[in-house]
Amino acid sequence: MKFALARKIGMARIFDAEGKQVAVSKALILASKVSQIKTVAKDGYQSVQITAFKDEGKKTRNIRVREFKTDQVDGLKRNDKMETTIKAGDIVDVTGTSKGKGFAGTIKRHGFKRGPESHGGNNVREPGSIGAQQPQRVVLGRKMAGHMGVKTATIKNLQVVAVMDDIILISGAIPGPNKGIIEIVAKNADEAVAEPEVTEEVVEEEATVEEISAE
Repeated sequence: MKFALARKIGMARIFDAEGKQVAVSKALILASKVSQIKTVAKDGYQSVQITAFKDEGKKTRNIRVREFKTDQVDGLKRNDKMETTIKAGDIVDVTGTSKGKGFAGTIKRHGFKRGPESHGGNNVREPGSIGAQQPQRVVLGRKMAGHMGVKTATIKNLQVVAVMDDIILISGAIPGPNKGIIEIVAKNADEAVAEPEVTEEVVEEEATVEEISAE
C-alpha cells in the first residue's frame, strides 16, 4: 500500500551522491492492521481503514485510526497486517497536526502589519477596527487574536530520500511536533529514483534504527 501511519521522530541531515547536504525529516512507520474495508456497493466509495497499534505485553493499545481511499482492496481482510510499499523516490503528501503556539495576537497569528509608532501612535500591535457601521456586529470569520496552531496541516510534494527498515527519511520539514502521528500518502508510485546510499557516516549524530524502534 502506498500510504502509512507514522510517528515523527525528528530531523537530520544527509549527504547525497554529489556531496550536498540535504535536510530530512525522520518518521517511524507504526505497526498497523486493517480495521475496516469500505466498498462502492456498500458505502458508496472504496477505501481502507487502518489502525495503528502498540503491543504492550498482554494488551494491544490503539494509537490512531485513519481511512485512506485506494483501489487496492483485493485480497485484504479485516485484521490483516499492513505493509507499506513506499520507497525512495516516491513523491508524498504528509499530513499532521501543527504545533500549538498558545494564545497569539493578530501580528503573529495572521501576519498583520504594525501600527504607527510615532506622532502619538498608540495602537502599534492592536488589530484596528473589527467592524463597520453596517452590519452592527462583528462579521463571522473576522481575523482576530486567539489560539494558534493545533490544526490539521498538509505539506505536499515531498520526496522520500531513503527507507531504512521502518524508518523513512523525507526531504524537508513535515508538520507537527516530535512524536506526533502523521499520515504519509504517495502520489506517484511509478516515478522512482535510485535509492541513495545511507550509512552510519551519512546520518550524523543520530541514534541507530534499533534504538529509535525501541522508543
